[in-house]
Amino acid sequence: MTYAPKKLAILVGGGPAPGINSVIGATTIRAAVEGVDVIGIKDGFQWIMQGDINHVKDLTIHNVSRIHFRGGSYIGISRANPTKDPKHLENTVISLLRLNVDKLITIGGDDTAYSALKVNEMASGRIKVVHVPKTIDNDLDLPHGIPTFGFHTARHIGVELVKNLMVDAQTTSRWYFVISMGRKAGHLALGIGKATGATLTLIPEEFSNKKIKLSHIVDILVGAIIKRLSYGKPDGVAIIAEGLVEHLDTSDLDTLVEIERDAHDNIRIAEINFGEILKAKVQERLKEFGLKSTIVAKNIGYELRCADPIPFDMEYTRDLGFSAAQFILSEGSGAMVSIQNGMFVPMYFKDIIDPATMKTKVRMVDPASESFLYSKTLYA
Repeated sequence: MTYAPKKLAILVGGGPAPGINSVIGATTIRAAVEGVDVIGIKDGFQWIMQGDINHVKDLTIHNVSRIHFRGGSYIGISRANPTKDPKHLENTVISLLRLNVDKLITIGGDDTAYSALKVNEMASGRIKVVHVPKTIDNDLDLPHGIPTFGFHTARHIGVELVKNLMVDAQTTSRWYFVISMGRKAGHLALGIGKATGATLTLIPEEFSNKKIKLSHIVDILVGAIIKRLSYGKPDGVAIIAEGLVEHLDTSDLDTLVEIERDAHDNIRIAEINFGEILKAKVQERLKEFGLKSTIVAKNIGYELRCADPIPFDMEYTRDLGFSAAQFILSEGSGAMVSIQNGMFVPMYFKDIIDPATMKTKVRMVDPASESFLYSKTLYA
C-alpha cells in the first residue's frame, strides 16, 4: 500500500497588498528544496469552506521563481470567512485533509489571522498553521517599528499620486479631498500626508471621542479652507483616512447611505463615497459664510493594493515567506511570522489575541507621539 506525500498549502485572504507573490514564491522555493509538494488554494477560503477542493494550483520552483516582481496574487484572494458558520470551518479542515495537506500558510490581515487561529484549533494538530501578516493599513500589532508588508509600497505609490494632485491644486486653485485606505488606523493616511506635506491630514486616532460627528469633520475642513484663503491661497490638499467612516455617529451615517457589510462584518467603506459626502457638506457650510471653493474628491487605495512591490517590500516579503516555510517545516504551528532585528520571531496566536475581541490586536497611531505631532506643523 502506498501513501501520497503530505503537502504544504498556501492561501491568501483579505484584500491585496504588494508583496503577496514574494511570500508565495519564497515559501514555495524553500519547501520545494526540502522535497515538499506545495499547492496554492485559489481565492482564499471561498471554495474549501464549501467543501470544494477543485480550485487549487500546483506551485513549483519553475512557476513561482519570478512572480515576486509583480503585484496582485498568483493564487487569487477573497474575503470569504469560514468562522461565521461552524460547518464552514469544519469543511475547511476536511477539504485540506482531503487534499493531503498537513501544513497551511495563510497570508492576510487581522480577519485572516483570526480564521487561521480557528482553523488551527479545529484541526487539533492534524494540520499545522502559520500566518504571514499582510495589510497596507499597517495596523497589525507587530512590535514597534516593524511594518506589515505592503505598507511601504502603498505609501510610496500614494505619495506619487498626491504629489501630482498638489501641483494640480496649486495650478488650478482648487482643493482635493483625498480619501486614503485605512479601515481602523490612520498609518497610511498619515504616512502619505507627512511625506507630501499635505495641507492637513485627518485620522481617527486624533479624535478623543469614540463617535465623531460629521459636522465636526466638516468644520475642520472648512476652517482649513478659510485659513488658507486668509493667506491668499485658494488651494489645498486634505488627506482623510477612510476609517473615519467607522467612527461617525450612527445617526449621521444612517442618514447618508444604506450601510453594507462584508463577510467579516466590516462596513464596506468603498461603497460609501465619503469624499463626495464631505465635499457637498463643506461647500454647503462655506456658502453660509458667503464663500465658494472648487473641491475635487479623490479616493486612493485600489491603485495602491496591486502595485508591484518596491525593493523594501520585495526583500521583506521574501524573508517572511522563507521564515514561514522554515518554521512550519520544523514542526512549528499556531503562530504569526515576524522579522525582528533581522531575525525570525514567531508570535504565537495565544499571545497576540485581544481578549475583548478574540482577534489579533489592532495597532493604532499614537496621537501623543512626536511623529504624529510633527505632522500637525509640517504642512504646505
